[in-house]
Amino acid sequence: MHTPSRTPRHSIYYDYQVHAPWLPSARSPEVAPAAQRAAVVIVGAGPVGLTTALELARYGVRSVLLESELQVSEGSRAIVFTRRSMEILQQVGVATRVSENGLPWRFGNSFFRGQRVYRMEGLHDPDDRFWPMINLQQQYLEEYLMAAALANPLIEVRWGNKLTAVRQTGGMAQIEVDTPEGPYRLDTHWLVAADGARSGIRAAMNLKLEGDSYEGRFVIADIRIDLPFPTERRAYFDPDWNPENTVLMHREPRGIWRIDYQLPANESAEDALRPASLKARIDAQLAMIGHGGTPWQMDWSSVYSARALTLAEYVHGRVMFVGDAAHLLPIFGVRGANTGFQDAQALAWRLALVVNGAAPATLLASYSSERVGAAREIIAEAGKSTRFMAPPSRGFRLLRDAVLSLSLSEPFVGPLYHWRTSRPHEYTQSPLNSAGDDNALFKQGPGHGAPPQNIRLGPDDFLLDHVGGRFDLLYFTRDAALPSALVREVSRARQRGVPLAVTAVTPPDGAARSVAGADQTLVDSDGHFAQRYGIEAGGGAYLLRPDQHICARWVTLDATRLRAALNAATQGTGKGSAEEAE
Repeated sequence: MHTPSRTPRHSIYYDYQVHAPWLPSARSPEVAPAAQRAAVVIVGAGPVGLTTALELARYGVRSVLLESELQVSEGSRAIVFTRRSMEILQQVGVATRVSENGLPWRFGNSFFRGQRVYRMEGLHDPDDRFWPMINLQQQYLEEYLMAAALANPLIEVRWGNKLTAVRQTGGMAQIEVDTPEGPYRLDTHWLVAADGARSGIRAAMNLKLEGDSYEGRFVIADIRIDLPFPTERRAYFDPDWNPENTVLMHREPRGIWRIDYQLPANESAEDALRPASLKARIDAQLAMIGHGGTPWQMDWSSVYSARALTLAEYVHGRVMFVGDAAHLLPIFGVRGANTGFQDAQALAWRLALVVNGAAPATLLASYSSERVGAAREIIAEAGKSTRFMAPPSRGFRLLRDAVLSLSLSEPFVGPLYHWRTSRPHEYTQSPLNSAGDDNALFKQGPGHGAPPQNIRLGPDDFLLDHVGGRFDLLYFTRDAALPSALVREVSRARQRGVPLAVTAVTPPDGAARSVAGADQTLVDSDGHFAQRYGIEAGGGAYLLRPDQHICARWVTLDATRLRAALNAATQGTGKGSAEEAE
């Protein structure tokens, strides 16, 4: 019998709430235990599992969310969220709370021998609603996401429910779930494994991660302390108190600072987490930065290893993997949770189309190919960062030490400190991209598979406030109405279950400020929108997938070309020419 702890976790800044467990007796008496079914079951109520559930709900898909514990995660864990993650969190309704309570930033600093040897700047321009990075402890993000999930009638959260077994049979996934009241069986058409780095589902299915595990291990220590530094990443290389190793520092909300420091190869995690060891090293770091003797208080500590691993496939029959259950990525470059949000968004719209009968199950293969490709690209980039932060061999250490020495006098080596920050993947080779559009004719603007370029439309009004959660056709025009054939094609797509909305974009001297046939009209007051999207005077169009990535763009668009693009994006055929649409 599963007995999750009912004692609130300890924290000096966060008030943990213990939720009541969901028990089998809570089911309707007329529903037999063996016959209980759900369209989608999500295992793991961390940030990625919650985001998946909220994304599915936006498409009208019900889900059951299983969480083995009775409270949100212990410790700050993920603390840095990227602009793209904020754009995804905006879609599920929690970005405002994150912005109100988080600490935004855009600069990262690298120090060696008391000298700042590199300063990284995150790109930021007036078209961005969100900062490049924002710091917030994971408990708060989980709290905000959970509040949204509990308020959504399409999401059933089952606290204290632990998956113990899974098997696939008859086009279903059958899972065994243990609770404080005892076990029960739950059948589901689709099972989403969001159960983290130690995924029980991955282990039960005997699936192996591929890639590299590095020898470098780091202590995470969250302390409460008053330091006068701005919210910027601070990395210290080869400090006197921790020779040949690396130390990272981040400011967090509520007066908390995160200190990550690398351990000697021969030290155990148990020894590293002893109070005396933690105190000695934190005191040494504070002394090195000129704040020795400043009082501080420990909140939480842990040890992690740098790993760069991924499953070869994320879809296995009726089971799909997201987040750390699918891949383990080094934290250098804030890749873990941020990559997981992109997994959740990429999976949810496809799964919703399949569940709603608007696409074949084969569409899910494109989720796997796109996101495995993204993970492998991230692993290649993260490997470079990890080998610099924690050199895995004598040769790599010699190269790293040479860079450190040169950086004191030669600014040109500074960019070698760059930590290759997490960024949204561009699915340039996706099978969902239209083969018959005008992508090659555009001189600028987001191309095939790229994430969208946000556009400021007013003081507090941006393009991404108006799109997402459906296919969005951006139609640039000076006319007062959409072509009638195009309007009919949009209607036909909707009738077959494809969520599609048309946004007309018109210049201020266009024929109308409300274009007939469009769902909404945005006025490009100074031509900036058209310019950034590479639209010439004659007009043009973009098709955005429900996750906002570009799957087609045209200099000229007609109904046949739109039909072809939608077929490619919903069937996952890798085709989509005008001829195939006929």
